[in-house]
Amino acid sequence: MRVGIGYDIHKLIENKELDFKLSGIPIPFDKRCVANSDGDVAIHALIDAMFGAAALGDIGFHFPDTNLKYKNADSAFLLQNCNQLLINNGFTIENIDITIITEKPNLAPYIYPMREKLSEILNTDIQKISVKAKTNEQLDSLGRGDAIAAHAVILIS
Repeated sequence: MRVGIGYDIHKLIENKELDFKLSGIPIPFDKRCVANSDGDVAIHALIDAMFGAAALGDIGFHFPDTNLKYKNADSAFLLQNCNQLLINNGFTIENIDITIITEKPNLAPYIYPMREKLSEILNTDIQKISVKAKTNEQLDSLGRGDAIAAHAVILIS
């Protein structure tokens, strides 16, 4: 058994034209993450946790923001590639726990759909995936709504 921990944070800016995504699903919101890819902090944190658990580097090593191939990339696609690397190295997902930290939007209605989407992307049982949302009690950039962050933990065998 191996454990991996991941973290990601992105600045939020006003933008009603582009999708705001978390765990691979679009969520109605008037802001968007500043990022090279689609800025899905939940998936980015999960990818880092997966690579860490398997001792395969990190998201920046595999999907560098200096490579134009990953400009505006769909994070679900990156997660599928990461999962395939784990499978190719003989690993199996035992469980995933993700915490998303944001003041807005309210994520409660999207928690189950996020779990469903991650289960679909990873081709694993939804019961192995937990997604939670927390606020930062109006403290710092997260609490002011200037940023969004996520932590992820994964257990693989």
